[in-house]
Amino acid sequence: MRVSVVQIGNSRGIRLSKTLLEKYHITDKVELVLENDYIVLKPLSEPRKNWEAAFAEMHRNGDDKLLIDSVFEEENWD
Repeated sequence: MRVSVVQIGNSRGIRLSKTLLEKYHITDKVELVLENDYIVLKPLSEPRKNWEAAFAEMHRNGDDKLLIDSVFEEENWD
């Protein structure tokens, strides 16, 4: 795919089509990687996105209990 480099203020940039933005879930930012004379744009990976809400729901449901006993309960710390 060929795209034009356009003037954006004092800089230059490229425009990505709505189709590409939607297909690759690109919103505000991308990761730019330089690899072997290529510029690669990647959607930002957010592996922990929404964890806070998921943990809160687990707590409400009582699903946040330890699955194993604490290994430190039998330790003598004196």
